[in-house]
Amino acid sequence: MTVVFVTGMSGTGKSTVLAELERRGHRVVDTDHGDWSEAVPDPDRGADLVWREDRIGALLDEHDDGLLFLSGCVPNQGRFFARFDAVVLLSAPLDVVLERVASRRTHDYGKTDAERALIVEDVGTVEPLLRAGATAEIDTRRPVGEVADMLEAIAARC
Repeated sequence: MTVVFVTGMSGTGKSTVLAELERRGHRVVDTDHGDWSEAVPDPDRGADLVWREDRIGALLDEHDDGLLFLSGCVPNQGRFFARFDAVVLLSAPLDVVLERVASRRTHDYGKTDAERALIVEDVGTVEPLLRAGATAEIDTRRPVGEVADMLEAIAARC
């Protein structure tokens, strides 16, 4: 069993590359969708999404064969890092991220001025923490196929 965790700020391409990996036949779980996460009160933001640890734990317990690409960016993800074979940070310059969230049609987050301000803040405060915990980093200004190739290569080395 190999689990590659793909993380990064909003707009770095996590969902896009997971869709490509799924198209290639890999098992993928995007924790931004479905019942993987729940909103909890946050004194600074009003609410924040965190993983439902029981669900994530069960997913990892049940995954005993093959390769799984898991994706997300939540405050409690670090509790699971020991269970991942690789932690890959997807990154892009802030101007690219802001352009992507403004123009994407698959997700509404990042459309308001307040949400974009949070993204700017998070790139400065959260992304360095993600980088410190990552085993690899991929700049997603590359074509999505190349990013998927790089993730497959990381998985093959695990």
